[in-house]
This record gives sequence, C-alpha cells and structure tokens, in this order.
Amino acid sequence: MNRGGKSGNPARRNVPAGSRPARTGPATAGDWVSGARLRTLPLAIGPVALGTGAAIVASGPGVFHPVRALLALIVALCLQIGVNYANDYSDGIRGTDANRIGPARLTGSGAAQPRAVLTVAASFFALAALAGLTLVVLTGQWWLLLVGAVAIVAAWFYTGGRRPYGYSGLGEVFVFVFFGLVATTGTTYVQVGTVNTESWLSGVGIGLIAMAVLMVNNLRDLAPDRASGKRTLAVLIGGTASRVVFCLFLLLAFVIAAFFALFYPLAWLTFFVLLLAVPAGLITVTARTSAELVLALKLTSVTALAYGLLLALAFAL
Repeated sequence: MNRGGKSGNPARRNVPAGSRPARTGPATAGDWVSGARLRTLPLAIGPVALGTGAAIVASGPGVFHPVRALLALIVALCLQIGVNYANDYSDGIRGTDANRIGPARLTGSGAAQPRAVLTVAASFFALAALAGLTLVVLTGQWWLLLVGAVAIVAAWFYTGGRRPYGYSGLGEVFVFVFFGLVATTGTTYVQVGTVNTESWLSGVGIGLIAMAVLMVNNLRDLAPDRASGKRTLAVLIGGTASRVVFCLFLLLAFVIAAFFALFYPLAWLTFFVLLLAVPAGLITVTARTSAELVLALKLTSVTALAYGLLLALAFAL
C-alpha cells in the first residue's frame, strides 16, 4: 500500500479525505465470498464449455478428455477469482472505490487489510498457475507456460501497477482476448492439440458477451469512475453510446450463433438465451438506477453461461 508520495494513478488524488466508507468490524466469511464476485464466474465457465465442445468436434463424437477439461476450468475460474480480488485491492488502495455505488469492496470499505486481499488474489493466481503447469506436463507443450504467464500479468495490470490499462478504456479488450479467445481456444488446444473454426468463432461470441458484462458493470459505475479519474470505455464514450455498444456486443454474439446453426441444428437452441439477453438489453437501455443496471449485469452473466453451455452441447451432439 502506498503510504507516502503520490499514487501511481490520479484517481487516489481525486478522492476527498474521509470519503471512504468505514467498517466497524473485520470481514466476515460472507464478505470474502462476495469479494470473489461469483456473478462473474459464468465468464470463466462459458468459454471452457465451448472449447470442450469444439474439441469434441475436432476429435470425433464420443471422444472426451475430462481431466484436461477440468484443469482448464480450474485455470479459468482461478484466474477470474484472482483478478476480482486483485481489482478489489488495486481499486481500494487507489481510492477508486470510495464513492462506489455497488456492493462494498473488501479493501475500499476497510473490512479487510489490503495485504490480506492481495495475498488471496496471489493465492488464486498460484492455483491457476499450478493447474496450468499440470496441463503443460500432460500435453508436453511447454510454450503454453508463456501464455499462462501473460494471462496472469494481464490480470494484475488490469487495475494494478502505476499505469493500469483498465483505467485507459482497455478493459473490454482484456476480457475479449483472455475470457473469450484465449480461454476457448486454449481449452480446445490442450485437449486435441489443434484449434478449429468452431473454437475460434465461438471464442469470439463468448468474448463479445464478456465485453457486454464489463460494459454494463462500468455503466453502473459511470459517475463514480468519472469522478475518481478511472477512464473506462463507458467514461470515454459516455452513457448513451455505452448502452448502444452493450446491445451491439450481444447482437453480434447471436449472429455468430446463427451462423453455427447453419451447420449444427441444435445450435438453434442458443436462441432461447435471448429470453435473458433481450431483457438485459431493454433494462440497460432504459435504466435510471444502479439497481436496474445490477439486474442487467446479472442477466448478462447468466446469458454468457447459457450461451456457452448450449452452443457447446450443439457441438458435442
């Protein structure tokens, strides 16, 4: 924690003294579970499901690699939880969370010591690295260690370090690349040693939904982020454009599903997910309160999970 001098980010200098919410007691088990932000975990599960479905296409019906699929899921889940705790730590010590609208964070609220939050984040990154190393040993593809290292570094510098790229409107790029393309194609590759069209295109689709999740989250935090100097994409383009872009991300994901439906009849089942996506879009476009945007965020996260599972099922069957 920076105890003297200037913070690495101007956000900390923009927060009025004493504005950070105070806690009267230590963090509870529920606080720590909340800090993991369970509603974001579908962003880790969806691409692994798609990558596994694409691997079945590549290797033939009935061929499944459960151990490698499970290890890929552990990597994705631990990276997602790790980045959530790392964001909690970094945003908290910068003061970005002082005027937070959503649920209180561990660091920003004073419920937990920053070092404890950082340690938990590092622990989940270590678990991801351990599962990834096991995959490398099983596949013999040692160059994948570099991919894993880049993923962990990118997760940390999303809001960490002196110049976090998440504060410069690049957060959506991060989630598209790592929770879209890398997670999906990586899952396919470690199972069958190749990456097919199904893996690449479905990775784009789930990556678009991941960007939509981050967009509506940042739309909810638009005012406090602008006040604290956090320049997310939503801050850079404004509220109206952010709502349009959110809907565009979701629309394009289903365009990809429609393409797959031409070759995989069961892919049409993916359009039942519109029962979640359309309300999420309508709420986002018309929302006037943060509570409405939180509901849209939840619906979009479940959209990512349902999209990934149903399209993966279409591939597998």
